[in-house]
Parts: sequence; C-alpha cells; structure tokens
Amino acid sequence: MKTVVVIGGGITGLSTVYYLEKIKKACNLPIRSILVEESATLGGKIQTTKAGGFIMETGADSIVARKKNVSSLLDELHLHNEIAYNETGKSFLYSNKGLQQIPADTVFGIPTSKEALFSSELISEAGKLAALKDFETENTTFTKDSSVGEFLTYFLGEEIVEKQIGPVLSGVYSGKLNELTLASTLPYLLDYKNQYGSIIRGLSENQQQFQTKNNKKFISFKNGLSTLIDRMEEQLTDAMILKGVKATEIRKLDNQYMISFDNHEKMEADFVVLSVPHQAAQQMLQDDELDHHFQHFISASLISVYLGFDIPDEKLPKDGTGFIVPGNSGLHCHACTWMSRKWKHTSENQQLLLRLFYKSTDPVQYEYLNSLNKDKLIQVALKDVEKSIGIKGEPITVNVTKWQKQMPTYNLKHQETVNKLNAALTKKYPNILLAGCSYYGVGIADCMTNGKNIAHLLKERIMNNN
Repeated sequence: MKTVVVIGGGITGLSTVYYLEKIKKACNLPIRSILVEESATLGGKIQTTKAGGFIMETGADSIVARKKNVSSLLDELHLHNEIAYNETGKSFLYSNKGLQQIPADTVFGIPTSKEALFSSELISEAGKLAALKDFETENTTFTKDSSVGEFLTYFLGEEIVEKQIGPVLSGVYSGKLNELTLASTLPYLLDYKNQYGSIIRGLSENQQQFQTKNNKKFISFKNGLSTLIDRMEEQLTDAMILKGVKATEIRKLDNQYMISFDNHEKMEADFVVLSVPHQAAQQMLQDDELDHHFQHFISASLISVYLGFDIPDEKLPKDGTGFIVPGNSGLHCHACTWMSRKWKHTSENQQLLLRLFYKSTDPVQYEYLNSLNKDKLIQVALKDVEKSIGIKGEPITVNVTKWQKQMPTYNLKHQETVNKLNAALTKKYPNILLAGCSYYGVGIADCMTNGKNIAHLLKERIMNNN
C-alpha cells in the first residue's frame, strides 16, 4: 500500500485526488489517498458567498468553456443541469473619462481581421496603419520564451498595444506585458505568426477556437462555483480528507517522507503533492538549495470588492458586461465586472451587482488601498462606480476579499525556473511533486488539468515502484 498525501485542497489538489481515486479503482492499485487542507473548507480561492439575494465569488467567477477536460469532468460529475453560462455583451475600456467599446471580433483586444482593426475607436488611423505591418513582416527572432509585449509591439505597433491590447492582457494576467512570456500567456500567437505570416490572419483562420455555441465562453453554476468543489468532494468516498489541518514541515526518511502539522499528529507518506502557493511549499521544505529557485517566483496581490444595490440592473448605462481600466485613468480600480448583467444567476431579483478589482500592479497605490479598512475601501469603490458609470447610492450588500501575494505572475524566466526547481526537487526528494497555479497555469481549467496530469504521473511512479 502506497500512501499519497496531497497538501492543499484548492481546485488543483482536489482534482489530483479525484483523478487519483479514479485511477486507483480502474487499475486496482494499492493507494491510500489523503488530502490535507489548512482551511475549514475545500476550494482554496474558489469560495461562493450568498447575501442579500446575491451570489458572489471570492476568487475566479468562471471556467473557460473551451478548455481541455472541462466538459468531460462536468459529465462525470453530472453537473450539466447545474451549469450557468455567461450572458454576452460589449466589453469596454474606461478611457478619456468615459466608456469606449473594445472592438468586436478581437481576442484579448487583438483584431481577428482588418475590419475589426479599422473599426476600433480606441486607436488613431496612424495606429491602425502601423498594425498592418503584421501582414508584411516575417518572424525571424521571436520564440515562445520571448516577451509577449515585445512580440505584439514589434508586429502590431506601440499604439494598439498601449491603448487596446495591453489593458486587456494586463487585466487578465496581472503583470506587465514586457515581463510576461508568450509561453505563459498566448503561445498560439507565435504559431499563427509562423504558419500564416500574420497574427491577425492566424486568429481569423482559427476563430472557431475562441468561440463556443451561442458565444457562451464561460461556465459557472446556478448556485455558484462552490458547486463544483462540493460535488468533487462528494465523490472522494475512499480518500481521507483532513480540513483545518496545517502542514508545517516535510522531512525525508529513507524512501519515505515525514510530514509535521501544527495541530495534528505526524504522518508518513510515500508520495507528497504540494498543491499550495510556492511560498508555503518553500517553507515546508526548508531547503537552502531549493530556496535559490523558489525566490525567483513572483506573486501579485488583489483586492476584490462586491457592491450590491437595491436598484434594477437595467440602470446600467450601456449594453455590456463590464470595463477594464488602463493606467492614468483617474480611477483607482483596474476593472469592473457588471456581475448581474454577465451572470443572471448572481442576482435573485435582477438587482445591480458590481465587482471591482484593485491590483498591485501599481505598488504605491495598492499599499495605500491595502491600508484602508473595509468601510473606507467601500467608499473608494463607490466613488469609482459614480465616476465611471454614474451610479450613486449606498449598497445593500458588500463583500471585500484581499488576496495577498496569492496571484501568480509568470515572468520571462518562469518556465526555466519551474524546470530547474523540478530537477533539483527530483534529485533530493524524488517523490515530492509540485502542483498548482504557482507553476502550471492560473485558470480553473488549467488547474484541473494539472491535477489530472499529476495523478497520472503518480500512477506511473507507483506502478514502477511495485
């Protein structure tokens, strides 16, 4: 019997145990699975809160529908009847003290045709003409390890990247574009450039990859994303789940590992999966040689503010689902999602629910915002709402969540750092595996896939050791 301890009950750790239990039954493997979570509930940053007739998510609000493994997992969990799809609508940038539409037929603000390029009201005619360079210039130097910002600027020009693409991508990936690689953001752009000779033409030829039936690109659930977590937990009838238990240290003992906890007896394991933020993994291992690699990872911070109003959702001034805020805009927030418009299920009585995001991309401003108490933060958010969309009034429901150094940022050296860390870890601790968004992708679907991959890697190692 091999004991596998997965530390961290977020979506990656939970997926690891879920798929490992499936493999165990299918292959009749002698595995004892233990999932350890510091919090009182599973899910990590996926937590659904209900108040005042509103449904609010403390972390991500959806799953990308087209991502690998999503549909098959929902089939296995019998969740298709619980699915809620996003409503479609225009997306905006807050620019020149008003909302300007991000052109239709774009992917992260990148045009998928010349028509989409020239329809933009965010860039000048000179900026549009500069972007046509993409159709004429060959790629001779850029690789997937290159900066996505430098790549896009070289072929599409500074203006469209600064005014249209940059704000969208920075909002998604929580980092500066020149410090993010193509590999960690949009690797297919390089493939398109090389294959079709043009980023824009490549997106046009592959447009179906970015569309789903009825343009429903994102998935949630009628009672919130915690539905997924609860259903997966229900399936783990053979696994041991320890909640409210904090792992503090891991030590190698011959071919096993001894795990210490601050509120539980020690535990021996044959395999350990660290599905926790890189800072927590580093602290548990306490290894100077590994610290050299861990210190190269970067994490950003985020404050999420929900405001629920006793006014109809239809009071929103435009047919849209939210806006992104470029730098130097006069607003404190970096984005605002009109949740009751984008997700009908989040507002029981079709009242207005907004979610504002405050990121640490501007460290000075973020330090100030983070120092504010809840009431003062809400006042900042209310001023942003009034200035951007003209809505005034006191909210009937609020929710503030702070994620300090919990949002991974994949810099230019990220993949190289992951590779070096894994090589060093395999050498010293061959059956300790790293998992989670600190290393392998930040979206929920990516994390589920990561958990599945880890489970299959464990299967191979267990079968080879038997």
